[in-house]
Amino acid sequence: MTSAHVDTFAKDRLPPAELQPEYLFTLPALQFPARLNCATELLDNAISKGWGDRPCIQAPGVHWTYAELLAQANRIANVLVQDMGLVPGNRVLLRAPNNPMLVASWFAVMKAGGIAVATMPLLRAKELRQMIAKGEVSHALCDMRLADDLRAAAAEPDGAALQHIRYFNTAPGGAPEQSLEAAMARQSDTFTNVDTAADDTCILAFTSGTTGVPKGTMHFHRDVMAICACWPPHVLRAEASDVFIGSPPLAFTFGLGGLVLFPMSVGASTVLLEKASPRDLLDGVKQYGATVLFTAPTSYRVLAADAAVLRETKLRKCVSAGEALPGATRLLWREVTGIELIDGIGATEMLHIFISADEAHARPGATGKAIPGYVACVMDDEGNPLPPGKVGKLAVKGPTGCRYLADERQTTYVKNGWNMTGDAYMLDDDGFFHYQSRTDDMIVSAGYNIAAPEVEDALLLNPKVAECGVIGVADDARGQIVKAFVVLRPGHYASPELVRELQDFVKQTVAPYKYPREIEFCATLPRTETGKLQRFRLHAASPHAPK
Repeated sequence: MTSAHVDTFAKDRLPPAELQPEYLFTLPALQFPARLNCATELLDNAISKGWGDRPCIQAPGVHWTYAELLAQANRIANVLVQDMGLVPGNRVLLRAPNNPMLVASWFAVMKAGGIAVATMPLLRAKELRQMIAKGEVSHALCDMRLADDLRAAAAEPDGAALQHIRYFNTAPGGAPEQSLEAAMARQSDTFTNVDTAADDTCILAFTSGTTGVPKGTMHFHRDVMAICACWPPHVLRAEASDVFIGSPPLAFTFGLGGLVLFPMSVGASTVLLEKASPRDLLDGVKQYGATVLFTAPTSYRVLAADAAVLRETKLRKCVSAGEALPGATRLLWREVTGIELIDGIGATEMLHIFISADEAHARPGATGKAIPGYVACVMDDEGNPLPPGKVGKLAVKGPTGCRYLADERQTTYVKNGWNMTGDAYMLDDDGFFHYQSRTDDMIVSAGYNIAAPEVEDALLLNPKVAECGVIGVADDARGQIVKAFVVLRPGHYASPELVRELQDFVKQTVAPYKYPREIEFCATLPRTETGKLQRFRLHAASPHAPK
């Protein structure tokens, strides 16, 4: 079908058809028209459905209806096009904590036919530069409080593509020429959405690779609507009266779906918290009367300590994703709240959850079954399906799938039409999938994916570090934590003070959640004759390492 994109960057860098997975559109709700704009479907059409006066987004000091969100998004779309020169297909970096302006900006990009590149608030200039360079990102809408790292990234040669920036939540009188709100005040609250093709890219989501080099995953307008048509109506079953709340950043596709797309697909409302520690979540659940909660197992374990408070809330559905759900956490939450956790596994490459089970079909130790619209199996190393009881590689097909932006790793993730998620699973006799481990070197800690080489690179920037090796080790609270084995340069000596110094150094170099929570100093690192680090020997040397 004919693309609406004038800037064909994304289309030109799609993997060739033969390297993409097989797509399945088996459900009636997945029969999409050739022309489709997800902003039209989720936001503009909400008004025609009579939802204009319904609450849509709540945050401290902000209560927007669907009509008010539409007006804000339209003004921003006009700014993007008329003031910032955006043409369909341009990439727009979005940088903010979870707040209403970030959502309005995301919808504005969709409306204008742009491609949203949402970034974690915790990312540093080094990480932003990688995304800007790889995605040739030309525009940005950024919360003023996060401006420093973005400006630092744009000032470097590999950030030079970024030429058009507007800041929101600016202080009164500060940089009015770059203020998004000031520009919005001059624009109309109406906008004619770009008539995008269903297979026009609208999201460029970056995810960590095991090598430390980020991978850009491309998703279409139809993909956004596909994830709204599969898991939410068949597993979550939320209602228009529900109030959603959660911890995942909107830059995570888990957060985008759970806190924006899914509630809006049924006319519900969402609560956005800029800080979402377990305490913040609990306060938000109480204050806003939240009924649907999205967070990681780590948070559920902490929240469970406030049993009496939880039982007085309006919570009725609780979703766990981002990391494997321990059976003990599921049991604890049910004992404390009476609510059965809805578990799920998803992937940035797949956009959202593809294996899950609702409350009635949950079973201890199992993630669930392939949700309607998807199929899954467990394969051996040769790509043959394995019978129940055998551990192998998880393979998935559905209406969404992996499309890496000009990346040779496409051939690793997609095999014979299947998406190979990098997870080891076992299938039981009843068709339930049981998580075993990762099949690659990715560290999954409290829902965050962390690449060991990226942490190693950060440590090696410290002048006291000669060599280092990083692994993930098991942790009851976070699933895994990052552990670093460090060889010091001559003249420097191990100490608790140096551990803290190196940890702080990493926090200042890359996103703070990537820092090594354990550091072990050693004289040498295990390497092959060719100098390659032997991570398996580091695992063997660490008493808490997962087996």
